[in-house]
Amino acid sequence: MSQYSSSFEQFFRKLISHRNQIYFAARRLLQRQTKSANQWLSLLLTVAIVAACNGSVVNQNETSTSESLSNNCRVIQHAIGESCVPDDPQRVVTIVHHMLGHVLAVGVKPVGSNARFFQQANGDYLNTQTYMGDATEGIELLGIEEEANIEKILSLKPDLILGSENSENIYSQLSQIAPTVLFQLEDIVLDWKKGFALIAELFGKEDQAQQALNEYDQRIKDLKASLGDRYQNQTISVAGMAGPNMFAYTQNSFSGSILSDLGLDQPEAQKVDAPYGAIYDLSEESLEQTVDGDILFFLAFAEDSEATFRELQQRPLWNQLRAVQKGQAYLVDSGTWIGSNVLAANAVIDDLYKYLIDSPSPDT
Repeated sequence: MSQYSSSFEQFFRKLISHRNQIYFAARRLLQRQTKSANQWLSLLLTVAIVAACNGSVVNQNETSTSESLSNNCRVIQHAIGESCVPDDPQRVVTIVHHMLGHVLAVGVKPVGSNARFFQQANGDYLNTQTYMGDATEGIELLGIEEEANIEKILSLKPDLILGSENSENIYSQLSQIAPTVLFQLEDIVLDWKKGFALIAELFGKEDQAQQALNEYDQRIKDLKASLGDRYQNQTISVAGMAGPNMFAYTQNSFSGSILSDLGLDQPEAQKVDAPYGAIYDLSEESLEQTVDGDILFFLAFAEDSEATFRELQQRPLWNQLRAVQKGQAYLVDSGTWIGSNVLAANAVIDDLYKYLIDSPSPDT
């Protein structure tokens, strides 16, 4: 009997440790509303009841698994469910690039991170970040966000994985490797300050995060003082291009939030809240209505952004834009201007100093 008891104990421990997977499997089965699904759900519930009834077997020789876990981790509710996050994680992996700046800003260095789809997916990428500098040195590149390399993540032996709800399809795989927390995409892409606060709370680094935000706020105040009223009656436009697709960034985008903090005005068409903070699929004929401003900051999502920008400058409709005619259309680093973290925000402020203060057009 002791052999069977031991086997049952191992089974129930595995059952408890995989409670998240069981919950989401049950939820998916319910959503299908089929006879087969209901039969499987009944089986899952039966197993859970049996597990509860056999709690005394599981806990005969030591404290319960849940009690043991609570001594070493905290249960965190997130976009997909809940995970028990280690109190002091040492090997963190981020699979959403926006988070990399957040965790670095609170003094946590991940062992691995992903690149954006438009960025170089090679071993040098994380060491050549324009706004993170050498802070990323030694961080393993895990491919691009849309194609997380499960095998490589496993090889890093992480004790915490951070991602977004876009990774729900691989959540079960990730959570078997390490506790996995998936955030609402809106929180970490659009409301970057909220995302920063969530990350800081997760690591117990609220003081460091507040200090970083205080420094950002001070830089905003200093830049506003330097700008004075010279751009009071002018609009600042932010637009981009990926392949043949052009888009304009709206007031609820990362860059839009910084312009708003500075009291700088965007073109009327961009003063809206749009999904993911951008108006997509713009035709060249619509650029004058959506992109035109007194000053234009342009993001080219391409391997050779400068070549893309030069090609764009040859197009007649592009040259009709007011900012282009005034010589105030500037190519800026796309990764920085959609960074959605405090490190990127400070780099955007650097660009604004460069183009609006240090070398403004003679007619401003």
